[in-house]
Amino acid sequence: MRMTKKISAAVAVSVLLSGVISVPSASAQKRISIGATETISSHNPHGDSISMGYGIWCQVYGCLGYFDFASGSYKGMLAEKWEVDAKDPNVWTFYLRKGLKRQNDGKELTSADVVHSFWRMKNDKQSRQTQNVKHVAKAEALDKYTVRVTTKKPTAPLLEFLFDRVMITSKDLYDKHGARNADRKFPWGWGPYKLKQIDIGQRIVLEKDASNPWAKSTMPDELIFRVMRESEQRVTALLNNEIQIAQFIPPHLASRISKDKGADLVPTSSVELMFLAMSPKFKPWDNPVLRKAVCHAINRDGIIKAILKGQAQRLDAPIGPGQYGYDPKAAAAMKIDYNVAKAKAMIEKAGLKGTKVALSTPVGRYVNDKQVTESMIPMLKAIGLDATLKTPEWPTLWANVQKGKVPFFYMGRGGVVDPSPAFAQYFETGGSPRIGFSSAKVDSLLQKERATFDPEARKKVINEAFAEIVKAQPACFMWRHKLLYGISKKVAYKPTPTGRIWGSDIVVK
Repeated sequence: MRMTKKISAAVAVSVLLSGVISVPSASAQKRISIGATETISSHNPHGDSISMGYGIWCQVYGCLGYFDFASGSYKGMLAEKWEVDAKDPNVWTFYLRKGLKRQNDGKELTSADVVHSFWRMKNDKQSRQTQNVKHVAKAEALDKYTVRVTTKKPTAPLLEFLFDRVMITSKDLYDKHGARNADRKFPWGWGPYKLKQIDIGQRIVLEKDASNPWAKSTMPDELIFRVMRESEQRVTALLNNEIQIAQFIPPHLASRISKDKGADLVPTSSVELMFLAMSPKFKPWDNPVLRKAVCHAINRDGIIKAILKGQAQRLDAPIGPGQYGYDPKAAAAMKIDYNVAKAKAMIEKAGLKGTKVALSTPVGRYVNDKQVTESMIPMLKAIGLDATLKTPEWPTLWANVQKGKVPFFYMGRGGVVDPSPAFAQYFETGGSPRIGFSSAKVDSLLQKERATFDPEARKKVINEAFAEIVKAQPACFMWRHKLLYGISKKVAYKPTPTGRIWGSDIVVK
């Protein structure tokens, strides 16, 4: 997040409000409307675990820090600086910025609010973010501006778990009003944007807090995140100037934008890992032969070429170039080849021919997700499986995936800069119920990499963990999309690899 980045130029842009196209007014207010493919499902800032949700809440409540792709390093937001105890690597100290005033009433941020936020993430019954603080044994206030975080075991990638994932909510408002009322009636924080409105499943409106130290006059005064899961809808809305930023343009619609005089097609790399998950908690997915055969059956190169039009980068290892720990030699050794004959022979030898499998897929959440998974069904049938496709509504599918109720699904895991949190969440025993995979050896390696502070040694252990995961195959790692955004020529914006959209990055021309 680039809260300190200087932004220049600004004029008003028309947006779609309440379903009606507004006419540009003579006022100086700058509104930017964004066609997004995902949304928060709750007023509770800890009630979701999605990339865009983290970005929205971080701009409202504030977070300790963020990863800055421009510099390739972590930057502080509410935390001014931090350090690890040289004698005890379990002890981290965070020093808060002084004089940060809360929206609406001016209450100063203190360490009590930070400690409260750690506690709430772990104890709130609605929290879907417990994995972010699972390694924290305790958080305590040393003084008004200093917080000591003690981990259960040495955790080298702790910042990746905490930064722009721990939203700092108010202890006094929670204590006085309770979680529900505080979240709905007093969503006050220390970020540069106030929460103006939430229509669950439809839109989120943020309004700039002009008194905030990060709220520059050149930033958009209002950010409107409109939920538009249909790619055709996003493109049409962009070309009609109903929105100014359209996320995740599928390759087959790209030319409509590139040919338009009022919009640009802007590409960006992605750190979101796309995969097929196969939960060993359910039969027949408890059979590793079936999982391995499925991974051999999917023609990833063919899908990338024909359906994604080359706008994706194949994954041979669980992560790709540019992500922490990536090793091309290790990746080559983990490569799963497309081999129908081999997969078919494995299925027949294991007595699995004719086994019924149902692949669940999002529709409109990711680039060409339905088309991609539709193409996988004949591939699965070709190796002898009785395969069908399920297309539940995204909120239903996502809720059931988080609860570990979906045996076989296509999904992405976004925001993977350092892979430690993602792989602890999906592949470590007790991390989350999403896949329900458990391996003592993988657990040991993931724990070891977190305890290894030497970068080169840690990268080696990470790849050892990856090799064990690929060997057990609870997931087939597919690709990382090369993301395309449609952006109005009235707006200058460089998308981030995480898919999070920061108002501080947007310039209205």
